[in-house]
Amino acid sequence: MQIAFDTLYSPTDRARFDRLISRLETLGHSRAQIRCFSAPGRTELGGNHTDHQQGLVLAGAVDVDTIAAAAPNGKQEILLHSEGFDPIVLPLDPALRRYEPATPQALLAGMLDCFAQAPDPCGLDIVVSSTVLPGGGLSSSAAFEVLLATVLNTLWNRDALPPLELAKLGQRVENDYFGKPCGLLDQAASAIGGATFMDFYDPAAPRVEKLNLDPEAEGYALFIVNCGAGHDDLTEEYAAIPREMKALAQALGQPVLSWVDREAFYRELPRLRRELGDRPVLRAIHLFEENDRVRRQRDALAAGDFVGFLDLVRRSGLSSWRFLQNISPAGSRQEQPMAVTIALCETLLAGRGACRVHGGGFAGTAQAYVPLEQAESFRKQMDAWLGDGACARRRIRPVGCCEILL
Repeated sequence: MQIAFDTLYSPTDRARFDRLISRLETLGHSRAQIRCFSAPGRTELGGNHTDHQQGLVLAGAVDVDTIAAAAPNGKQEILLHSEGFDPIVLPLDPALRRYEPATPQALLAGMLDCFAQAPDPCGLDIVVSSTVLPGGGLSSSAAFEVLLATVLNTLWNRDALPPLELAKLGQRVENDYFGKPCGLLDQAASAIGGATFMDFYDPAAPRVEKLNLDPEAEGYALFIVNCGAGHDDLTEEYAAIPREMKALAQALGQPVLSWVDREAFYRELPRLRRELGDRPVLRAIHLFEENDRVRRQRDALAAGDFVGFLDLVRRSGLSSWRFLQNISPAGSRQEQPMAVTIALCETLLAGRGACRVHGGGFAGTAQAYVPLEQAESFRKQMDAWLGDGACARRRIRPVGCCEILL
């Protein structure tokens, strides 16, 4: 997909692309050779921890992105330079590639393998810049993966794959090369753009519906609020959620909870509590109810009922806290940054708008819908409490991954 620069950006954004183009020009490329690309960050709008259970999700692309400028280099290698990181050089010949898992090199190597049968492979110089900051809760990794897929699909593959297929490649690379299990939510939201309803019941053929969502047109600003804590020590907390959900599903003869018959779950509840304990049971209740909420959120937006949508946002956040239990790490008393962040959002909102945990939970970010007349005071106060830049106002971006025409 090709999108004119003016469609997505203001004139002040031109400097980002000019900087990348200048870098390629220093490598000997003419302006006519250089092509530019973009993949946005994403926000989860509904469906907290449902995608890994092949459930229902609402997601939206947002107005921060990872961009690239690329040009053929006449060599049998890919040179990728991402601002702030060491350059990566990988040969086109897969037999000569060397990389470590859980590195950017692994992501690039995996994407090159994904396009091994493309009709027009060639060496490329690629320079990358991003406003999707790592740890900001907007999935910088998915934006990077989808961006790489977009570059190769355009320059090697004659733009043959649609956005959802590019998202699947991003997920595959993150799972199989980087070594991080993930669902398809992040990559699909970045690739497709706008607000989307996604049904992952059949992960090989997910159902996707574009939705009309513009919070600002409804009188609300969308904020992503960083609680100030990282995810480094929380691997086990995150891993426990899908592990416990899948264990409960398997106890009922299914691979994932979204395939479980709800009546069978409640019929077997005493046995499940004895065999697995109460936390997996509570997390299953969250999953069933969250899938229902996503359907109702979709229907509310389709009906133009934004007030009803916000009520479901609040209910989702409450379920994550009470049943899913991804607000405070187990046993933590001294450090509960996400709980504090949500409590502060609720204090300022005083019953207006809505807020909820955003994404994985425990640390990272919360999401808040704030009345427009309160938006600036909300941002300033949250920054005063949590640190400058903690509270970022975001807008839904209507376009996903694309080539940018300057």
